[in-house]
Amino acid sequence: MAKDYAPISKSIVDQLGGISNIAAVTHCMTRLRFVVKDESKINAPAIKAISGVMGVVHNGDKCQVIIGNNVSYAYKEVLKLGDFGDDSLVAQGKKRVKLTPRVIGAGILDALIGTMSPLIPAIIGGSMVKLLAMVLNMFGVFETGSSTLIILNTIGDGAFFFLPVMVAASASIKFKTNMSLAIAIAGVLIHPNFIDLMAKAAQGTEVTFSMIPVASVKYTYTVIPALCMTWILSYIERGVDRITPAVTKNFLKPMLIVLIAAPIAIIIIGPVGIWIGTGISALVYTIHNSLGWLAVAIMGGLWPLLVMTGMHRVFTPTIIQTIAETGKEGMVMPSEIGANLSLGGSSLAVAFKTKNSELRQTALAAAASAIVAGISEPALYGVAVRLKRPLIASLISGFICGAVAGLGGLASHSMASPGLFTSVQFFDANNPMSIVWVVGVMILSVVLSFVLTLILGFEDIPSEPDTSQPKSTDDNVLATQAVAKVVDLTKPLTTQARQ
Repeated sequence: MAKDYAPISKSIVDQLGGISNIAAVTHCMTRLRFVVKDESKINAPAIKAISGVMGVVHNGDKCQVIIGNNVSYAYKEVLKLGDFGDDSLVAQGKKRVKLTPRVIGAGILDALIGTMSPLIPAIIGGSMVKLLAMVLNMFGVFETGSSTLIILNTIGDGAFFFLPVMVAASASIKFKTNMSLAIAIAGVLIHPNFIDLMAKAAQGTEVTFSMIPVASVKYTYTVIPALCMTWILSYIERGVDRITPAVTKNFLKPMLIVLIAAPIAIIIIGPVGIWIGTGISALVYTIHNSLGWLAVAIMGGLWPLLVMTGMHRVFTPTIIQTIAETGKEGMVMPSEIGANLSLGGSSLAVAFKTKNSELRQTALAAAASAIVAGISEPALYGVAVRLKRPLIASLISGFICGAVAGLGGLASHSMASPGLFTSVQFFDANNPMSIVWVVGVMILSVVLSFVLTLILGFEDIPSEPDTSQPKSTDDNVLATQAVAKVVDLTKPLTTQARQ
């Protein structure tokens, strides 16, 4: 029976300080993401205790409530409670905080996660369509160069080609700036004329803007340039708004914003963003090239911990850019096979061993989610973190299975979360043995984590006493007591009769 998320969502909002304390709300694959005005009003323990909530990640004025695969239903119920968009932190005047490396790092991570999370469905959808085209070509259903195959690849590539525009739209919500202007400026970066100009610049032709040299940069499939550009745009828009007269704001304000922001994006922000993204990718894959299979093993062992902190989203731009440039990604995605399915195997072991019927149902559902769909957060928060030792078993299994995936040279052609249904992303048409390696790693992940969880054991959660008929039990006790009293009262009469 489907869970009713209306009371759950209301309880969550109440424990966050009520509607008036919530500045913004959105959701990703498994979490409700709240921004609050007064973080002191967040009652994290009470939120964790709500039935249907798998966990809470609280950092400053950001609060993530883990719901699981049905998070969209909870999100819809939250939206019914009030309008959270207009009463924003910007409108209220967010309090100033002292800038420290920790605060800056948290802000960058929050901006990246907040921008990329809404885009994940489109990216996964596009990835899976491209995989479908690859499989159909591999099995000879459509020949290379056929119009159907070209159209399928174009459908799958749409989200990646126009990624800067999608990032700009999403970031404009995050940074509270005009979405249409952000999209217009990002559109410049992937305009056919600008792409041709950048291609000529790559061949040695000098390209300038008002005598200022323009670096040759390819912006399709990129994240960081559009993200940085939209952040800068939020300040430009506020600055221009202050200096333009009210009577000219209709036409002068947007014109000045575009004329200021677009050249800055082309000359400064774009190239710097590309260098940052390329630097991050280079660092990650230098480690991979140096450590080889060990890098995949380490990532597999750490992945659940990265998911717990939200740090796993940092790798999204790197994965997208690597797949766009090379056609595959061989470190982060292969490590997720063991990490995701190990959490599923541990959950299966818990379901097998527990005597708590409610925990068994939760563990079975979480295991199915992790193994079949690759969505591991229900298993992570609903079972592993809750019982602790299954988490340790999952980390050990993830490390070992990551090592095996690394030794097998597995690489993903997509960024869909690895699971049974998405395992096709690791199939390599030029290496038929890749199928064997993928299947082997998946089986090993489930079996190894299952066995390790049984060996390590866990402290089972006691079943709640059956209180479905408390009145009947109380009536029986009262009836017994009443009979005893009657017997006591009749004893003197019985004695007198005998005498």
